Amino acid sequence: MNLLHLADLHLGKRVNGFDLLPDQRYILEQVLDLCTSHNVQAVALAGDIYDTALPPAAAVLLLDWFLTELAHRNIPVLAIAGNHDSAERLDYAAGLLSNQQVYLAGQFTSAPRRVILQDEFGELTFDLLPFVRPATVRHCLPDADIRDEDSAIAAALGPLPTAGERRVLIAHQMVLGSGSLPTCSGSESIAADVNVGTVQAVDAARFTGYLYTALGHIHRPQQVGCPTVRYAGSPLCYSLDECGAQKSAVLVHIGANGAEPELLPLRPLHAMRHLTGPLDQLTAADTVTDAEDYIWATLTDPVPRPDAMAVLRAAYPNAMKLDYAPGDALDTGSDAIQQAAQLRTMGFDELFARFFEKMHGRTLTPEETAALAQLRQEAGL
Repeated sequence: MNLLHLADLHLGKRVNGFDLLPDQRYILEQVLDLCTSHNVQAVALAGDIYDTALPPAAAVLLLDWFLTELAHRNIPVLAIAGNHDSAERLDYAAGLLSNQQVYLAGQFTSAPRRVILQDEFGELTFDLLPFVRPATVRHCLPDADIRDEDSAIAAALGPLPTAGERRVLIAHQMVLGSGSLPTCSGSESIAADVNVGTVQAVDAARFTGYLYTALGHIHRPQQVGCPTVRYAGSPLCYSLDECGAQKSAVLVHIGANGAEPELLPLRPLHAMRHLTGPLDQLTAADTVTDAEDYIWATLTDPVPRPDAMAVLRAAYPNAMKLDYAPGDALDTGSDAIQQAAQLRTMGFDELFARFFEKMHGRTLTPEETAALAQLRQEAGL
């Protein structure tokens, strides 16, 4: 079976005040073309289908159009709720939609929704696990031993595939591969937690036995621990720190005993780019290219100009952001970026210790360190 793995559509999203629905329609049209050209036999939507729990009507209509087009092509859809979605609303008409091979899993009850499809090798089972928190799993499975997010997912999944079973998992969680967090971008709601090292996560080893694990939640496409546990990433850049990033969909070739993922590049309607230089140089007629792109401009002019954004938007109508780094400040900015990257690797205890020392001019005493650990435990951090 050829499975197309998508995630984090975030239909209805706005970035810096710009409505991205036309961009999202454009990218979904590309997805439909990929379905035709690569003989796609099923599509997985791994959560965050909408950007908010109450999406605008235009976003709902866009999803309706996309699902209808897939149904016309007789392509089954396997979709789950992410942390941005309303699980209850996504479940609306799920029974009726199943008759059109659109299988939705919004709310978690006591086990993943199971869907069985057929391919040339026989039955292929899909486990649909929507985004869950430990409290949700405790409520549904009161007898399970749930201590954290990792044990919650283990309980929610239930028995793992046995030898000879052909099963695929679709999930939307923060997953660790070989003890390392995935690479995040500024558009994920969990990015701030990741930066200070307090986010809970699931060990990728929990998915042992699945032919493929289709993940959502992280917007940069990447494998987690092994090639068959993978984040598809978002189909568009949803944060300015993703300027220039190559987005893709994952075509998963599922055979009798394994799966092989292949990245299919996606081309945006408007690229997101970061330009640096003097304003006059960036907006000169002979240097402006792809004027409709989304632009973040860092100006190196020594003196800010009050009309800078107006001048920039005269050349680039979709300019999103403007900031300054005059002269040797560029080097300082580079140091700041390096320092910020270093801080993201530190855990909560180390960050707090550094902050305390900066504020009080001394290190934490053993008693204060123990008190901090106790407060963290009580807060569940």
